Amino acid sequence: MARWLVVGAAGMLGTDLVAVLRDRGHEVTGADLPEVDILDPRSCAAAVAGHDVVVNCAAYTAVDAAEDDEATAFAVNAAGAATLARAVAAEGASLVQVSTDYVVAGDGAEPWPADAAVAPASAYGRTKAAGEWAVRAECPRSWVVRTAWLYGAHGPSIPATVARLAADRETFGFVADQVGQPTWTVDLAEGIARVVEAGAPFGIWHGTNAGETSWHGLARAVLEEIGADPDRVQPVTTEEFPRPAPRPSYSVLAHDMWAAHGLDPLPDWRDALHRAAPVLFGDRATAG
Repeated sequence: MARWLVVGAAGMLGTDLVAVLRDRGHEVTGADLPEVDILDPRSCAAAVAGHDVVVNCAAYTAVDAAEDDEATAFAVNAAGAATLARAVAAEGASLVQVSTDYVVAGDGAEPWPADAAVAPASAYGRTKAAGEWAVRAECPRSWVVRTAWLYGAHGPSIPATVARLAADRETFGFVADQVGQPTWTVDLAEGIARVVEAGAPFGIWHGTNAGETSWHGLARAVLEEIGADPDRVQPVTTEEFPRPAPRPSYSVLAHDMWAAHGLDPLPDWRDALHRAAPVLFGDRATAG
């Protein structure tokens, strides 16, 4: 089996990816700061040595903070990704770069194909788009896997926030005019493993759970999973809930690459949330 290195292994996705890869029989090294610093070429070269596949889960993900600190976000998401990609290429290994739906314009009405033009509206999106470009330039043996609305048991997430609000408030609001794909970290980890194991073509892949919903729809689904009345969450508009960084109104990503290469895409988002519920919500999750 391949020897994998997961960079950013202490994060929400990285933690689940290490576990999934080990369950699938791979030899896995998980590394994070201070073991590896993607801004340091020597650190990257030392970490990558002896590995066949490197997954970069390290990122600056503070979307709103990036609007006022784009330089720091760029350093991690673009320059850091480029530094790691150079080390991977020099080692003769392959790289999986985790990216985001924020790189597309997000103003359409149909799922965005993998070859859609990159047109980020936010500072965070710009830095991640630059990282995609840098990785593909520095390491041709790379898969860029865009994901969206990620949640899991090992970090802050919207489902956990919804469950907490439900415990504290009788009613609360969630945005209903932003549509995307809630994606469980375990399903994404399985998807990444399957793409690499299949020897699928390098390039842009969309790693999101299938289907689509709004933040309001996701919040309603969470309430159903914990046995609460979904009508307790009220729809609100983006205008009513302004944030520093612009959000895509429709950032659903198409799964054309999966079908084209004979791979099953990630399962439907609603099924994923139901399977994740016992892990996310513990005793609050309903049976069945």
